[in-house]
Amino acid sequence: RILEIRRIDDRTFTLINDRVEYRYNLLALTPLPAHVERAPFEADPERYKNETRYVTAPDTPGLYNGPYRVTGVTAGAALTLERNPHWPGEAPVFERIVIRAITNTAALEANLRSGGIDYIAGELGLSIDQATALERRMRGRYRFSYRPGLIYEHIDVNLDHPALKDVRVRQALLFGANREAVSQALFGGRQPVAHASVAPNDPAAAKDIQRYPYDLKRAAALLDDAGWPLDAKGQRRNAAGDPLAFDFMTTAGNRLRELAQQALQSDWAKLGISVNLRNQPARVFFGETVTKRKFNGLAMYAWLSSPESPPRTSLHSSMIPTADNGWSGQNYPGYSNAEVDGLLDKIEVELDQTKRTALWARLQQIYALELPALPFYFRAQPFVIPLWLTGIEPTGHQYPTTLWVEEWRDSRK
Repeated sequence: RILEIRRIDDRTFTLINDRVEYRYNLLALTPLPAHVERAPFEADPERYKNETRYVTAPDTPGLYNGPYRVTGVTAGAALTLERNPHWPGEAPVFERIVIRAITNTAALEANLRSGGIDYIAGELGLSIDQATALERRMRGRYRFSYRPGLIYEHIDVNLDHPALKDVRVRQALLFGANREAVSQALFGGRQPVAHASVAPNDPAAAKDIQRYPYDLKRAAALLDDAGWPLDAKGQRRNAAGDPLAFDFMTTAGNRLRELAQQALQSDWAKLGISVNLRNQPARVFFGETVTKRKFNGLAMYAWLSSPESPPRTSLHSSMIPTADNGWSGQNYPGYSNAEVDGLLDKIEVELDQTKRTALWARLQQIYALELPALPFYFRAQPFVIPLWLTGIEPTGHQYPTTLWVEEWRDSRK
C-alpha cells in the first residue's frame, strides 16, 4: 500500500501510503546496510531475496545492529551468536549464545539432561503434552512456564456444504463438542477453550459474546429445528432421507490433533451425526486441500497472529479463494457478510482506540453467533528454563522472547 517514496536527503525519506491505518507508526522500517547489500540487489533485483547476504553469507559483519550478531551457521543444525561490539544499548550478559535445531523430542530431552543445551524456547520447542511429561520427570531442576498465546486452534467450516451452511447446525456442533474435556485430557487444562478468534489476553478481546458450553440438549434442539431429526437407528436425517454427515480433516501425523478429532467425532456421534476422519500430510492439506477449499466439511488447523491484528485475509468476502483470483486469500470457509466486511474496513483506519475497540467487539459478536469457524482453543507455549536463567518473559504472541535478549541474566554470577 506504499504509493511513493520521496527522498529528502541521505538519511531522510517520506513514505506516501494510500491510507492512514491505526498501525501506521507501530513498527519502524529496518534499514539494510548498503555497503553489504547494495551489490546483490543491483545485480538482479528479482533474485535479491535468494542472493542477499542474509541467505548466502549470514555471518558477514555489518548485517546486524542488535545486541548480538551471527558469527557461525551450520545449515539445519546450529546458529552461533556473539556480542555485537557496535550495539549502543545495554550490553548483554552472555558473550555467546548457540541456538541448536533438534527436531527429535527424545534427543531434545537427552541434550537437556546431559547439559548439551540449557533452555528450550516455547516458540519452537515442545508441545504441551511433551512439556508436561518432561516436567513430571525433571521438576525442581527447571522452571516450566506455560504461556497462553494468540495461536488460535480452530475448525474451519466449508460453508458450501449443504448442511453446514445452516448456522443452526454449526451452533449445534459447538454445543455438542465437549471442548473443556478435550483440553483437560490432552493439555491438562493449560490451553484455554476459545470463544471467538481473539484471545482473552489480546487488547482487542471482547467479553460480551455468545458462548457454547457443552450442552447436548441444546445441540439436539438446534438440529431438530434445522430439519435434522433422529431416525429409528439414531442417525440424523433430513426430509429427503439424507444423513447428516461430513468429512473432518487435519494434518496427518499430528498426534494431539488426531486425538482431539477422535474426541469430537465421538461427541457428535452422540447427536446422531456421522463424521468421517480424513487426514492428509501437511504439504497436501495446506498446499492444496484447504487453500483451494476442497475439504468437504471441516478442517482443523491454527492461525498465528500479533496483538490487535484484524482478520481481513480470513474473514473479508474479497479474500475467498477462487480459481479466478488464483486461489489468493485465506477466507477458506467462504464466509461472506457485508457488516463484517465494513467492520474490517473501519477497524484498519480508525485511530481512536475507544471507537476501534467497539468495532472489534461487534466483529467478535458476529463471529461467535455465525461461526464461520468453530473456535477450539488457544495454544500455550511451554518454556523450559533453567533456574539460574532470569529475564525471559514469554510474550504469548508471534514476537519472540529473544527480542529482549539483553535483559537475560545468569543468577549464578
